[in-house]
Amino acid sequence: MVFNSLTFAVFFAIVLAMHAMPFGWTTKKVNLLIASYLFYAAWNPPFILLLWISTVVDWYAAQALVRAQKPAARRAWMLLSVAVNLGMLAYFKYGEFLLSNFSALAASVGIAYSPPDYDIVLPVGISFYTFATLSYTLDIYLRRAKPAQNFLDYALFVTFFPHLVAGPIMRPTELVPQFAVPRRATAHQLYFGLALMTLGLFQKVVLADGFLSDPAEMVYDAKTAAGTLDAWAGTLAFSGQIFCDFAGYSTTAIGAALCLGFAMPDNFRFPYAAVGFSDFWRRWHITLSSWLRDYLYIPLGGNRHGASRTYLALMGTMLLGGLWHGASWTFVAWGGLHGLYLSAERALRARFAGWRPGPGALLALGLLTYALVNITWVFFRAIDFDKARTMLRGMFGLNAGAQPILPVVHLAAVALIVGGLFATHWLMRNTTLETVLARTPAALIAVVWGLLAFAVVIEQGTGNAFIYFQF
Repeated sequence: MVFNSLTFAVFFAIVLAMHAMPFGWTTKKVNLLIASYLFYAAWNPPFILLLWISTVVDWYAAQALVRAQKPAARRAWMLLSVAVNLGMLAYFKYGEFLLSNFSALAASVGIAYSPPDYDIVLPVGISFYTFATLSYTLDIYLRRAKPAQNFLDYALFVTFFPHLVAGPIMRPTELVPQFAVPRRATAHQLYFGLALMTLGLFQKVVLADGFLSDPAEMVYDAKTAAGTLDAWAGTLAFSGQIFCDFAGYSTTAIGAALCLGFAMPDNFRFPYAAVGFSDFWRRWHITLSSWLRDYLYIPLGGNRHGASRTYLALMGTMLLGGLWHGASWTFVAWGGLHGLYLSAERALRARFAGWRPGPGALLALGLLTYALVNITWVFFRAIDFDKARTMLRGMFGLNAGAQPILPVVHLAAVALIVGGLFATHWLMRNTTLETVLARTPAALIAVVWGLLAFAVVIEQGTGNAFIYFQF
């Protein structure tokens, strides 16, 4: 079930109605748990077993961690949780990738090995809920959190449908305490939550699917090499598409949770207005970047052991972050580029520690950051390195004799939408949507809201899945 479908609209209306009924709080939580399982089962019901395994194993591992007295016992329970969660993730997401690379490695040393067919369906959202459940046992092992008071609250944390399949990646400390006391949205929360859902669906349905997906696909799926204009237009279209798609999902998810009275953290803060790459990762997929920081970068040494160790920690974190996105070397290259960018930025900041850019320099650095981010998007979108190389050659004017691919109408749409997106991010980079809405007249909000909703209804098509569902 996807947010941008009539099925979800009916489902969510029923969930809201049930949540407003005069039931006891435990009954309401059971209703939400059942609804969340139904939401996930709409894709593939047998995969609910994976959710149950992860939920039960981590619940009992956390309880055992609290009772264990010896460090070895605590470490064993923590490793059990890590092994079960990462084991399922590795089998379903990386099994075919590992087999194909093992076969290639064997062939390189003269060993002929043909792996069996690996016809395994990737469970939707497994990367997201794996990280969420791992944070539970890891935080308890590190004594940063206490276990949930009851199994129902923990099970609901794992499966809560707004964040289940594509984030935001929640921490137990952020959501479990909200289940302790009855919660129901106030009129303001319901109003703001529905507005966020409308905005998120507009980003996904109208901008990402309606205007930006076609030019990105036409360029990246073309059989011929793209020229400079087409290569940049296709890549810019994808940069806008993936932001509107993923930020649209997160905004809709946050709004859906708010309609039920629950708060979830922001996942995007106008990332295309970032100045530098540390700033970019403070604004893009915030819950993933904070997870990688807390559970990978800091354990790898962070910035506590000198410059060389810091660069290694940055590269290791971003390479694994790239692999988390997909079982392909192109995703590893995407993460590696971001690791190089972050390392170079840290070195430059140390070299020019006293320099403070003025407004003009700030904008220039922002444009440079955005251009370099778009270079990384080539590896994220390209199906393989050959396509990525062809695209990069086109972006740098090296595909001589390339024929035009995109018609003028698509070029104009990309320029208008991506340019407007970039300008909006810069206008909003130091504020929040809540602040802007608080200062905007109610009549204007109603008009804009109505236009966004109308555009979603008009553009609504087949209910395309969100890009990040594949991760």
